[in-house]
Amino acid sequence: MIRTLAIIFALALLVVVNFSIWSYVNNPLQLEPWTSTTMGVTFDPTKKDQNPRTLINHSEEEIDNDLALLEGKFHAVRTYSVLKGLHKVPELAAKHNLNVTLGAWIGGDLEKNRQEIETLIQLSREENPKIVRLMVGNEVLLRGDIPKSQLIDYIREVKSRTWRPVSTSETWDRWLANPDLVKEVDYLGVHILPFWEGVSIDDAVDHVFARYHDLQVAFPDKPIVITEVGWPSDGQPFKHATASKTNQARFLREFLNRASKEKLAYYVIEAFDQPWKMTDEGSAGAYWGIFNADRQLKFPMTGDVIALPAWKHWAAGAAVFSIILMSIFLFTRKSMKLPGLVFVGLMANLAASFLFWTVSIGAQQYQTPLTIAFWVLLIVMQVLALIILLIESLEIAEVVWHRNTARTFQPLEPPAGFKYPKVSLHLPIHNEPPMMVRKTLEALAKVDYPNLEVLVMDNNTKDPAVWQPVEADCKRLGSKFRFFHLENWPGFKAGAINHALEQTASDAEIIAVIDSDYILSPDWLKRMVPYFDNENVGFVQSPQDYRDLNVSSFKNFCYWEYAGFFNIGMVQRNEYNAIIQHGTMTMVRKSALIEVGQWAQWCICEDSELGLRLYEAGYDSVYCKESFGRGLMPDTMSGYMTQRYRWVYGAMQIIKAHWRSFIPSKKSPLTSAQRYYFVAGWLPWFSDALALLFTTASLAMTGMIFYDWYDSFVKPGGDKILSSELPVNAFLLPTIGLFGFKIIRSLWLYQARVPCSIWESFGASLAGLSLTHTVAKGTIQGLFINGKPFMRTPKYEKQGPLFTGLMTIREELMLLILLAAAIYFMNFLEHFDNLSGKLWITVLAVQSVPYIATLITLLISIAPNYRWKQSAMSMEELDDA
Repeated sequence: MIRTLAIIFALALLVVVNFSIWSYVNNPLQLEPWTSTTMGVTFDPTKKDQNPRTLINHSEEEIDNDLALLEGKFHAVRTYSVLKGLHKVPELAAKHNLNVTLGAWIGGDLEKNRQEIETLIQLSREENPKIVRLMVGNEVLLRGDIPKSQLIDYIREVKSRTWRPVSTSETWDRWLANPDLVKEVDYLGVHILPFWEGVSIDDAVDHVFARYHDLQVAFPDKPIVITEVGWPSDGQPFKHATASKTNQARFLREFLNRASKEKLAYYVIEAFDQPWKMTDEGSAGAYWGIFNADRQLKFPMTGDVIALPAWKHWAAGAAVFSIILMSIFLFTRKSMKLPGLVFVGLMANLAASFLFWTVSIGAQQYQTPLTIAFWVLLIVMQVLALIILLIESLEIAEVVWHRNTARTFQPLEPPAGFKYPKVSLHLPIHNEPPMMVRKTLEALAKVDYPNLEVLVMDNNTKDPAVWQPVEADCKRLGSKFRFFHLENWPGFKAGAINHALEQTASDAEIIAVIDSDYILSPDWLKRMVPYFDNENVGFVQSPQDYRDLNVSSFKNFCYWEYAGFFNIGMVQRNEYNAIIQHGTMTMVRKSALIEVGQWAQWCICEDSELGLRLYEAGYDSVYCKESFGRGLMPDTMSGYMTQRYRWVYGAMQIIKAHWRSFIPSKKSPLTSAQRYYFVAGWLPWFSDALALLFTTASLAMTGMIFYDWYDSFVKPGGDKILSSELPVNAFLLPTIGLFGFKIIRSLWLYQARVPCSIWESFGASLAGLSLTHTVAKGTIQGLFINGKPFMRTPKYEKQGPLFTGLMTIREELMLLILLAAAIYFMNFLEHFDNLSGKLWITVLAVQSVPYIATLITLLISIAPNYRWKQSAMSMEELDDA
């Protein structure tokens, strides 16, 4: 009861803390209020689902409704065209007491230009006192649609046919660069947009007035009207400029108050958001409106400004979702201590908030079918990443704050009078060094067990000089040892031990399997066989262990990398009867093995597949972490990678064959805990595959940015505009978040469960990271490619030269080179000299770490080891010792 109350209190506390974080992030921004009527605003009545390029006509009713919204808030509007129904704007604006700066769009279509000019002149001749000035073209020089001389001709024509003031609209730098154009106009229509110049929000308003004063100094006799000034509320950053609602509010309030004091004539861009502009200007182009595309005011001009006004609704949704997540975990882990429950609850709370925060960003933005697909993919990726994060958090909590249970097994002391069941020990070998196998056989001869037979199965070794010495050793060691040489035998290792099962003594009850390089402790069978007294036990597993950890730094790293699984993962899985069976140091009840159909010859991880079938048949397992046998680790990086690839590929074969068992249903033969731990155990491998996909995607996107940069700045005639965007939000959690958490989790769990130093745990992490690409490749190929043959891990393998090693990791090296080039290129681009660009470089850097680890591990594996040379021991001497 007290524990339940404590959990409920902790849950409530976590929700309150999380709600407080939402509140802090959305802390109201206090700004100088703007209480007067704004002078002018640019006006385009295009709706959210419309595009002016394809639109036939703006309806008079829609224009009137939009202008009614602006009435009383602005003195004037500025338009860009007089076609497609926009010729009605002056008449309707007068109805709402709004002055008009009337614009004609000038582009590359000369026929359309003529229509614009004639309509503009016709409207200017009407008796409408609300038309205060005319604009011929908008950023014509900036875009380069027509020659400057032609633009001047248009301006001269309009001036000659109307009495109203005439100009064109250009950015401030185009005016300074074209004094001959200045002479042709009645006033300067200038765009000063610090966002598109990459100016920080802190300096933005000062920048506007500095450029305005530059124009005053350069052209003291010309009136100046700022025809576009503003800041976007969302979208991609540009250099040091960040688009956000709070930044837009800050810019406008500061500018409007200062412009009022200095008596500037200006038009804020723009009245309403224009989502169609994303095609031309990137995502930021859609968000310059004071009203959104649904004609709702984004923020008040007085009072505080909140980045996400509906944050309480999002926070409440996150709280409800987190409570559901926490309830699932907190009330189903009775063996976990309270700090562990709080830790998992905290991670669930943060995961829920992160997910809802991501969705809230998308909910505030304008979406197209393409961006909807992107956001759906993003949310799916975030959910997968969060699932992995939560599962790994649960693993931390279960390991660090776990209570021992009835399934915490220890080696047994057989009671007096214990009847030892007969054990048939199967030793499969293939092309193994005979001196190594001799040591294994001699250790087996010393095993202290009264009822044992040993069947040595030589599988398809071609050279008699390799297998005949083993046959001779078996004869020398006595009748307990039987040797079988199999020629052209199918099924690899599984085929060999299935044949051994057929040759097994009829009275044998237990089948034991070890690898050809293992030297057993004499008491293994005596201490572990008694667990089979429980008729429900189908198999008993002891850890894989190794005796060559001191041979080199490379092997030391590998040793502790292996040790993590057997001291952490296997121990925890054992608590829920969900361990992975291994093909060495394992014992199986013979009747159970026959019942479920022997070893699977179609699977290159026949041991793990058998363990799953035994669980499906309802059998229990026993895992004891005490070591009873030690083998040899791979000698080279190639062997290390090949071994791990086989484990991963085999696991994917198992998933494809047994996927129905992992679906939560009454038909599943597995318990819920077994389903969870098998899926959770494979998730890190899927995480590595996901990381490879994200690395490929980030390189492709950086490549597109490079193409855009080359096309815009290097190629002759480029527009000098870089419109590419970085989907940083999509990559943060699956790359930086998961990688950082993975490193913290590894070091934390190693210190809690693995008897090694902090430096050895770092070495283990390095070795594990070096296999990331191998694991990713094994996962993807295992899911989509069938029929890979069994891959044996060679023993006493000679180390090759550096070139051979580099060729082994050529894929990793190529990706590392590409990532390094991408980082250099991104660091070179001024366009991305902002938080978004720095985060993208960080993403690329994090993605390169596993490939750096592979290169470092390879170099360590082939480098001479000083400590080993000092000891002057060979592998054979090590075995003798």
